[in-house]
Amino acid sequence: MTQNSQSGLSAEKIEAKREREREVVTQMIGVYCRGNHGTARGELCEDCAALADYASARIGRCPFMATKTFCSQCKVHCYAPAQRQAIKDVMRYAGPRMLLHHPIMTVHHGLDTLAAKRRKSKEA
Repeated sequence: MTQNSQSGLSAEKIEAKREREREVVTQMIGVYCRGNHGTARGELCEDCAALADYASARIGRCPFMATKTFCSQCKVHCYAPAQRQAIKDVMRYAGPRMLLHHPIMTVHHGLDTLAAKRRKSKEA
């Protein structure tokens, strides 16, 4: 098991974090798509499916996964302007609704945020 010297996270933990982030984004896009495009649960319209694929690819290539909290707080914005605005719209709509649709995922997201804040305060 290799450790990332900057974050103290092993490669396995970084990959698990990457998969968890993909799942959160995909679920948020699903909540947005159902609410705005009327799709059935578990289905996405063509535009939302393309956005989910785009986000997944970006998450997969993120070199800052070990140290960042969320894309919105990253110094480097790797999303193209149109996709960046689309994901902002998704987050703005789905964020408040996630507690109702995916309460456990929301709690995990909150814990990840707190852990990242603690790590950042220790570095300062």
